[in-house]
Amino acid sequence: MTGGQPVRIAVVFQPGAKARPVWFELNRRQHRIARTTYFWKDRIGDTPLLHFAVVTEDNVLYELVYNPEDQAWLLYPHIVE
Repeated sequence: MTGGQPVRIAVVFQPGAKARPVWFELNRRQHRIARTTYFWKDRIGDTPLLHFAVVTEDNVLYELVYNPEDQAWLLYPHIVE
């Protein structure tokens, strides 16, 4: 998977629940997440990836991808017209 931008992110982990992204930083600005619209898992080779489709408070759709092996988060903006 290429083209994602590494981001700093805040995530809430609760027992018995999926991780919940709360905000991420993009261009030195914090973007609060209003809701997660979809969650899915896939893998590249042996590396598992967790995908979160999220909508920010300013109503912009993004895809956040978490790689648990290196604990990195990548951001993919989605332009919807």
